[in-house]
Amino acid sequence: MLGSFNLSRLIFLRMLAALYFVAFLVALKQFPELLGQNGLLPIPQFIQQVPFHEAPSLFYLTYSDRLLQGICLTGMGISAGLLLGLLDRGPWWCTTGLWLILWAFYLSIVNVGQTFYSFGWESMLLEAGFFAAFLGPRLAPSLIPILILRWMLFRVELGAGLIKLRGDECWRDFTCLYYHHETQPMPNPLSWYFHHLPPSVHRFGVGFSQFVQLIAPFGLFAPSLIAAVCASLIIFHQLMLIASGNYSWLNWLTVALAFSAFSDSVFRPFFPRPIPQAPPRPMIFKGILYGLAFATLLLSIPPALNFFAKRQLMNFNYNRFHLVGSYGAFGSVTQERYEIVVEGTESPDLQPGALWREYEFKGKPGNILHNPPQYAPYHLRLDWLMWFLPFSMRVTDHEVLTHGYPLWFLRFVQKLLEGDPKIHALLRNNPFLEHPPRFLRAKVWLYHFTSPEERKRTGAVWKREPIGDYLPPVNLDHLRKI
Repeated sequence: MLGSFNLSRLIFLRMLAALYFVAFLVALKQFPELLGQNGLLPIPQFIQQVPFHEAPSLFYLTYSDRLLQGICLTGMGISAGLLLGLLDRGPWWCTTGLWLILWAFYLSIVNVGQTFYSFGWESMLLEAGFFAAFLGPRLAPSLIPILILRWMLFRVELGAGLIKLRGDECWRDFTCLYYHHETQPMPNPLSWYFHHLPPSVHRFGVGFSQFVQLIAPFGLFAPSLIAAVCASLIIFHQLMLIASGNYSWLNWLTVALAFSAFSDSVFRPFFPRPIPQAPPRPMIFKGILYGLAFATLLLSIPPALNFFAKRQLMNFNYNRFHLVGSYGAFGSVTQERYEIVVEGTESPDLQPGALWREYEFKGKPGNILHNPPQYAPYHLRLDWLMWFLPFSMRVTDHEVLTHGYPLWFLRFVQKLLEGDPKIHALLRNNPFLEHPPRFLRAKVWLYHFTSPEERKRTGAVWKREPIGDYLPPVNLDHLRKI
């Protein structure tokens, strides 16, 4: 296991810096519309209701959309500098400070991001960024942060494997991939092709996934060659997930973590030139690393015990700093894809002949002729929450039963009725360019991928059938009464 990790450290830090750049770009483009002063879930209201110790954030000092934009631009600038190797040439404490600034800035965003920032990969990015601060790129590499990153990768992979094994039966009978590519949150251009692979390939894919997530993680702590083989399997698995769907930066971050398992001896056949010797670590830095190791051991007790829990927690944070958490994904796989389609009309009286026009989202399925786009590692937050909406309803005999609506969704409908241009910027199209609609409704449709014959004949990627109303027609007056 022992050895030098100069190249793997460099690759990991460059990849992580790129992902931080994307994360701050996503916040710059979407945060004000979703969570800003006039957003769907405004931060000023959240700060008044939630005490600082429950959600530490710089925005408790003050919040404005301009300040948020300044933090995002600063974060993007630091990330770009670290990615290009321009900001890690100084003393170790300077580079450590820059990574901690990125972590603190993004922590401030995530802790006030509410449901729009409730995804597991937010905590993963924060945890990886915090420990990246102690890699010391201009010093002789230490095994301590390398092992901490491998421990994080171990928790990500084993947590995902166990939650599947304990969850949906289709993971145990090897049939989950019969449905997954069609029903996943955000399909991409290749998802249709993955869905139509032979059943034997799908069953092999489930078995391979289980091996990679349940067996391979234990090899990460073995001697260099075995660790590299196990990390390579993890990388290959993640690349398949990248090719078949849009999961924000989850898969790319897992790939970056996997490089912590490669020692320089593994890279030597590909990089025959000798690696320059880095200066030794100063005593104060060694002391910090020993303290970091001890703190990580203490923080690791709850997530380690979680592996053995009867009700395993998934994507759970044990502290408000998003360090050493429990991870996992897809403990259950839906077999039907219901989509909420938002429509508006200019008709003042809702007669049967009223013309309804659809709003289309950038990533989630809508128009059956539109091939799903590739967005990851960029994260379309509104599209993802729209995918979650059908989980709060029940369909019986093609009847839709709902029990209330999320506050963000009602405010989203309100802003569409008001013709808010900032919300329109989050959508693919606005069918009401001259003036907003008089009424809005949300219909439930059942979506399926077309067969190869259907796609060849019609050019359509999807086929759909109407199920019922998720939200009956409403105007601004109706919304005030809901």
